[in-house]
Amino acid sequence: MLLADLTAGAREDAERREDEVPLVQVEKLALQAEPARDALVALAPAPHVKVIAEVKRASPSRGDMAEISDPAALAQVYQSAGASVISVLTEERKFKGSLHDLAAVRAHVTIPILRKDFISTPYQVFEARAYGADVCLLIVAALTDSELTSLFGLVTQLGMHALVEAHTAEEVDRAVDLGSSLIGVNARDLDTFELDRDLFGRVADRIPAGTVRIAESAVRSTDDVRHYRKSGADAVLVGEALVTSDPMVTLTSFLEV
Repeated sequence: MLLADLTAGAREDAERREDEVPLVQVEKLALQAEPARDALVALAPAPHVKVIAEVKRASPSRGDMAEISDPAALAQVYQSAGASVISVLTEERKFKGSLHDLAAVRAHVTIPILRKDFISTPYQVFEARAYGADVCLLIVAALTDSELTSLFGLVTQLGMHALVEAHTAEEVDRAVDLGSSLIGVNARDLDTFELDRDLFGRVADRIPAGTVRIAESAVRSTDDVRHYRKSGADAVLVGEALVTSDPMVTLTSFLEV
């Protein structure tokens, strides 16, 4: 399973970093970091769609997409264009990201930042806060109920929000039971790579009012954004469409939906 492999690889990389920087030290850095910015306020439902703009070099399905030698500069473009949150991929093996990208972006923008990775250990959560993340991605399919509950609690304890990602109706229910205020529905099957743009619309009504509903993947055009918006999305997470085009022009067009 691709998701299992990605999660295992990210855990191995985190263990390597922990050998270099022990947990107690990362905890200290996390607790000393500036307070997290409020992503829930930034993504609150509004008359227009909100955009989480992603710094994304590559993916398992598409391979290399953009060099992005200066992630901070790209993030500044996103902020100037009106993004509500910036997502930074920190997975090293398939997405070619890093925690250094996260730190660089944090130093140059004022809006909330999401650490996008395959998080399955407390060490990774403390890392996220230490490097300046305000939101952590937790993928329901990659975690047991006890792991999900524990990591969600730690994210909350550190003052961050968790973006809890689902791929099925059952996973949406698990995210709702968790009490998450940010629930994402990913149209991409992480095992087959297949996209189902209609998945969001089929499960959106399972997400209670007052929860920010985020559509992820299969956002390539204003038509896609419009489709998700009509299906009840408060926000869309966009990566490939931005890094393979003029990000200012594309992001501005999406925000007009």
